[in-house]
Amino acid sequence: MALQNNEVKFGIIKKMETTKGFGQNFDEYLKEQGLFDEVDELASKKLVAFQLRQAMEEQNLSKSYIAKKMKTSRAAIDNLLDPAFNTSVESLERFAHILGKKLTISLT
Repeated sequence: MALQNNEVKFGIIKKMETTKGFGQNFDEYLKEQGLFDEVDELASKKLVAFQLRQAMEEQNLSKSYIAKKMKTSRAAIDNLLDPAFNTSVESLERFAHILGKKLTISLT
């Protein structure tokens, strides 16, 4: 389903263009409210968690299997997949490696 002039960002429909005469885009609103950085960080974490889960499902791998390969607990895997949990880049890289993926971080 394509949304014209909108972008779906982790359950939030983000207005990309303003309507003539009134309104502002969602990023501007979040910045004005002092929430942009927090929302952007959470969105990035949700994206990584989503991609890890998706790769697990595609390969039919369980959290228990990933935990065994990472020599950790299943609860630790739950934490890695929880965007609210503060996790290390090293742990995410190890997780991705087990899935045959590479974690990439970029500055924009």
